Amino acid sequence: MRILVIDDDANGAETVRRTLVAEGWVVDVANNGDDGFMHALHGRYQAIVCDIMMPGLNGYEVVRRLRAEQVWTPVLMLTAKDGDYDEIDAFDLGADDYLTKPFSVEVLVARLRALIRRGGPGRPAVLTAGSLTLDPSAHLVHRRGEEVALTPKEFSVLEFLLQHVGVAVTKTEILDAVWDNNFDGDLNVVEVYIGYLRKRVDRPFGCASIETIRGIGYRLVAVD
Repeated sequence: MRILVIDDDANGAETVRRTLVAEGWVVDVANNGDDGFMHALHGRYQAIVCDIMMPGLNGYEVVRRLRAEQVWTPVLMLTAKDGDYDEIDAFDLGADDYLTKPFSVEVLVARLRALIRRGGPGRPAVLTAGSLTLDPSAHLVHRRGEEVALTPKEFSVLEFLLQHVGVAVTKTEILDAVWDNNFDGDLNVVEVYIGYLRKRVDRPFGCASIETIRGIGYRLVAVD
């Protein structure tokens, strides 16, 4: 899961980031509305956490512009305000949920999980390729009906591959989608995780659904 946090309060944003990373999610942070809007417009996120009161583009305007651009990523608004009209304004402009500061991080995680389960319009409930299925909201993977246990990072790599079934993707594309922007390790970490996935979702079932495309990267194909 990849989450975008938009908040000009650096300390607050870092607290939220650490909380979500501990849940196994990848988190990008933007410290103003303008940068946050561009991240949300061009990135691939399962949910967005957005503060309302920010210099430049405020949270209301970020959400309004995203919806105008037909970006339907679920948005949870954060604010120090607690008036009913603020909540109404947020929902009217296209926000999906609302949380008033200070808030419990446990409640934040629960609300985000609920938003991700609902998803945006057109979001598939389960990703499928042949006998392999991945349920993003329930965080479950099955091959031929048998549950396959994966680490959070393995799950995220497989989710990205399943979002691009039949398409060759590069190591860089996988790294950008799954690893934190601050990651400065070797690109070959992707190869390591592809190896882990093959041991879990392919070899025990006599499958070879994750192909190596020499000179390019990898491709996941449907195998029964």
